[in-house]
Amino acid sequence: MKYFIFIASLILFNACNNKSQQCDQTPSIQGTWQLISSEYHKKDTITSNMNEGQKMIKIITPTHFAFLLHDLKKGKDSTNVAYMSGGGSYTYLDGKYIENLEYCTAREWEGHAFDFELTINGDTLTQTGVEELEDLGLGAENMLLIEKYVRVKSDK
Repeated sequence: MKYFIFIASLILFNACNNKSQQCDQTPSIQGTWQLISSEYHKKDTITSNMNEGQKMIKIITPTHFAFLLHDLKKGKDSTNVAYMSGGGSYTYLDGKYIENLEYCTAREWEGHAFDFELTINGDTLTQTGVEELEDLGLGAENMLLIEKYVRVKSDK
């Protein structure tokens, strides 16, 4: 009888381990992501929202996100942009990602929530959503934003 209980416990333990391994295969949004493309779609027009001389990363923790943008020439050429950053809390469930922007160098954006759909394919995260620009005083038309990020690998 003790042998039977031992075997049953071993099978149950192994089943639990296999289940957790399956859960671990779901790609996580957490980590550091580098922006590789950003496009605004408005009617029949697609506008790139990236300059070649700039770099942006997004960092996603279990509870918060932050983005950081700067130019690569340290403000010494035409790609100069004022350093831009923002962050806050987020919710994520079943591909629906909502950023609650609490801090931003563009102060008029603070206090707004931005809804996106996220997909992860390998090391690429695609974020798609409509920015409601009228609420921010930036125009009467809303624009579809599609951003693609690649996961930043750790040097360790």
